[in-house]
Amino acid sequence: MEILEAEGTARFPLTAAFPAQWIETDQPDRALEPGIALCLSGGGYRAMLFHLGALWRLNHLGFLPRIARISSVSGGSITAGVLGMAWSRLGLDASGVGVNFEAEVVGPIRRLADQTIDVPAIVGGMVTHGNASDHVAETYRKRLFGDRTLQDLPDPQHGPMFVINAANLQTGALWRFSRTYAADWRVGVIPNPTITLATAVAASSAFPPILSPAILHVDESAYTPNSGHDLQHPPYTTRVLLTDGGVYDNLGLETAWKRYRTVLVSDGGGKMGPEPALPWDWIRQLRRVFDVVHNQIRSLRMRQVVESYLLPESSPDHRYGALWSTRSDVEGYHVPGTLPCPIETTQRLANLPTRLARVDATTQMCLINWGYASADAALRKYLDGSLPAPAGFPYPAVGVGVATDATAA
Repeated sequence: MEILEAEGTARFPLTAAFPAQWIETDQPDRALEPGIALCLSGGGYRAMLFHLGALWRLNHLGFLPRIARISSVSGGSITAGVLGMAWSRLGLDASGVGVNFEAEVVGPIRRLADQTIDVPAIVGGMVTHGNASDHVAETYRKRLFGDRTLQDLPDPQHGPMFVINAANLQTGALWRFSRTYAADWRVGVIPNPTITLATAVAASSAFPPILSPAILHVDESAYTPNSGHDLQHPPYTTRVLLTDGGVYDNLGLETAWKRYRTVLVSDGGGKMGPEPALPWDWIRQLRRVFDVVHNQIRSLRMRQVVESYLLPESSPDHRYGALWSTRSDVEGYHVPGTLPCPIETTQRLANLPTRLARVDATTQMCLINWGYASADAALRKYLDGSLPAPAGFPYPAVGVGVATDATAA
């Protein structure tokens, strides 16, 4: 989280209900806006497909046009990028349902999930020109985005503001890509950037250390003069070193929480399980340590989000909204008409590895169904109890099924 020396003071209180702290360039006295923000977490292809199911449920409910901002990291940025690129072709009807959602969003994402990206990118980075992140970006360009840029995302006046988040390794802050700006509050603001969508999504999903860093080369003249707090000079401005947005904020909360009164959170993160015998080599131990730190940060943010929903509406830290997760138990919501999702089955889906590796067709459908059902239960429990129950899963033949070995390269 972006926290300055003012943390813990009366003006910037650290409370359990406030998972994103104000920074010096923010406007802490600005009233929260009434629109809905949606946050899509990291988690590789698992998260990408889980979020796709959640978006499918939001689409069936006519919620997509009601969303003012979509903030994403890592695997969630793949899904968000495809939705943003396809926004003008969704064919929104009078009730707000995108009649072309399946063809324009589901199809491209499922085709990507048929391909393994991470291992070829790592090998390519070792034996050819460029690093692994360059190869990931090239794959996104070929298979999803073509040469479309951030300017091909919807105008915020006619659709959601899409914010694709990466972490800046040089400054330790969040780097944000959007149609209207690319920015790090310490380095400065690039207005109306023409950075390709493939580059932005590759930076957001540059899992460390194997797919990181993504290197962004920028002409210093592209920045708005004096828009950075203290580091608006080379090399910070001209050779930007980025890593997975989930390193900084795995739920994608930061750019949504400070601005909107209603915040929806889709958490496609994996479940960290116990390991009775740890390896002695430092590489695998380091990965385990990283997982422990990552798990703690995500759990803390999730707890703070849920607590904010439960605060009195008179509290300035109160938020409306709902959070759903790959680790949710929909039966525990006690909402009529929830889709059948046995916890022992969905937990196997939550335990799938966090990779950009091929997912077989059955497991793709199971993950999509699970995101659909999980979002439905949370929305009807915590946001609006009058919403209709779903008619069924998007792929009724498989339900949430039994996860197979979905990550064979």
